[in-house]
Amino acid sequence: MPKGGEAKPTAALWKPALLLIAVYAGLIVLPHLLSFSQKEIAVFLLINVLLVVSYRVLTLTGEWSLGHAVIMGVGAYASALYAKALGVPVPLAMLLGAATAGLVAYVLSFPLFRMKGFYFLIGSFAAGEVIRLLWKRFRDPFGGPKGIKGIPGLSDIEIGTLKIAFWDPVNYYYVCLLVVTLSLVVLYRLERSRFGLTFHAVHWQDKLAESVGVDTRRTRTLAFVVASVFGGLAGALLAHYLGTINPNRFDVEEMVFVLIWVIVGGTSTFFGPIIGVVVLTIVNEMVLREMGVDQARPLIYGAILIASVLFLPQGLESLGPKIKRLFAGRPDRPDRPDRRQLAGEPSRD
Repeated sequence: MPKGGEAKPTAALWKPALLLIAVYAGLIVLPHLLSFSQKEIAVFLLINVLLVVSYRVLTLTGEWSLGHAVIMGVGAYASALYAKALGVPVPLAMLLGAATAGLVAYVLSFPLFRMKGFYFLIGSFAAGEVIRLLWKRFRDPFGGPKGIKGIPGLSDIEIGTLKIAFWDPVNYYYVCLLVVTLSLVVLYRLERSRFGLTFHAVHWQDKLAESVGVDTRRTRTLAFVVASVFGGLAGALLAHYLGTINPNRFDVEEMVFVLIWVIVGGTSTFFGPIIGVVVLTIVNEMVLREMGVDQARPLIYGAILIASVLFLPQGLESLGPKIKRLFAGRPDRPDRPDRRQLAGEPSRD
């Protein structure tokens, strides 16, 4: 093989790696450049990144849920109760909270996956509201409408004279960065595994997938449980940072924001929802808050969603290829195969 042919794949591998290194270098430095309130926003942003990416796992099978915010709350409540009521160490309580969210999702999958499409959407909303009303109804152990207070946080670490306190948003930011990074690696690898390919097959050709032996209901259940485990982990991270949670924190309004982040960012690629939540968080904190129109956020988000559906139906993630084609001097349309490819002949490239 000629040397020129070897250089191209190597460059193709190095460019994403260098970009990823640059991004994480920026993320490591970022909290030291922010004010205290901005550091807290950065913590919430990392948690929301895990939430939207976990939600996308379910959409890979073609199903959209209105209960993912409540599933996040299941992880938050479970982790809080394990740590506060049972005295379980916080890191273990977080993992158990995530597992509990997955278990609840597995139980809910039996009635919910008797439905598809719009009916699944409404069913997931109803199931989520039932769980939320149980939190409000029972003061023991859920604290009723006021929720749970005094949730233990991560214990401080002392190394010689150095003390690391996790109530400090900078230190908790690095904990979230580590947990979210590991979670994203797992979810990314899952999507590119045989299971991820099966998720896509169930979405686009469920009858064909069934004809070759794929259990579509079991596949959708697996995606639902995986999404819920990582959504529950996001909830656990939130609960042990805030120290208090209540049912209103996981209501339908929060779920609407999750949907907007995902739709505006796009679901075609792994990074679409991440782009959506990052861009809209920046818009909210640096534009809406500065303009003093934070109360109008739902209205403005709704307008952004409508504009996205009309003018960027594939989300913000589609802007990159559009801009690339524009600078390359090509029209904004999918590339068409040449006559040799249609005839089954190899391309000269």
